[in-house]
Amino acid sequence: QVQLVESGGGLVQAGGSLRLSCAASGRTFSSYTMGWFRQAPGKEREFVAAIGWSDSITRYGDSVKGRFTISRDNAKNTVYLQMNSLKREDTAVYYCAATLFPIQRVRADEYDYWGQGTQVTVSS
Repeated sequence: QVQLVESGGGLVQAGGSLRLSCAASGRTFSSYTMGWFRQAPGKEREFVAAIGWSDSITRYGDSVKGRFTISRDNAKNTVYLQMNSLKREDTAVYYCAATLFPIQRVRADEYDYWGQGTQVTVSS
């Protein structure tokens, strides 16, 4: 089992940057593929990014490609989401998730563990 706690959310102006962190419990963190999802009011949960545990290859949702970067530090049991060139449509609650799949997954139902989320608000 793993517990996930997100941090780093907040208010930022359009065009700005923000870095989210997700701290995971357990000594087997490196065995989990990690993902970021987001959900805006009235919208379905959307895939943002994922990084595999077997190869650390990343995958991104179309709406964030070229702007967001996912990374992991297994020694710190932490996954990050660097968000640059933020847009108003990036406003959402961002969730960290973990799955035992060895490579990137893009569907929320493919993930087994979830954090409580952190709010990101992008102003115009």
